[in-house]
Amino acid sequence: MKRLVLVLSLWGITVSLFAQVQLPEYRFAAGSWLISGERLYQNNEKAGLAKVNIRVPQQGPMLYEFDARYESGGEDGHGGFGLHIFADSALNGPSWGAGNSYLLWLNYDENPGNTKIPKGLSAQVYRSRTNTWMDLVASFDLNYYVQNVAVEDLAYPVHFKIIADGNTGEVRVYDPVEPDTYYVFYLDKKDTPLRGEWVSLRTNGVRMSFTN
Repeated sequence: MKRLVLVLSLWGITVSLFAQVQLPEYRFAAGSWLISGERLYQNNEKAGLAKVNIRVPQQGPMLYEFDARYESGGEDGHGGFGLHIFADSALNGPSWGAGNSYLLWLNYDENPGNTKIPKGLSAQVYRSRTNTWMDLVASFDLNYYVQNVAVEDLAYPVHFKIIADGNTGEVRVYDPVEPDTYYVFYLDKKDTPLRGEWVSLRTNGVRMSFTN
């Protein structure tokens, strides 16, 4: 596509998150963000709470689909990125959480401080209650994929496709290598039905770029 987008589908209707550039629909909240050509870059590899907030209504089945590419910053053995989904609010500045929401996080850490997080490549699900309070609710070891990735592969974008159903809490994460394969987990059904007005795309200790 010839424009920078992070695509969500709401009840079969596609919403292009980066099609609107006027605030407050689209906010560079923390970090060093830049749109260049077809890509959105977060250029500060030191930023631990970098994020961009996108205002979009979410309820029911949602499709989150985007490409992500590593740029630099992982030389210290730590870096990650992810999405806050179904967020009811979004602070226009650095924050640990994002109101009431769920954070889907991809993480690389050679020495994680939390014993529940595997060393190396992993994925986490966090429940955010406020901008300063999040709980780890699930963690997945993804080191299986590392053995199939060479250093030169990091220069290529990886396609991510996630379907999250706010009514049931079911989340499907599609395998970027085998697109017909997906993995299922459930958000806490006590929180359903999930509704939100914001998505926050964020990075931690790494430079990344995104497009679709």
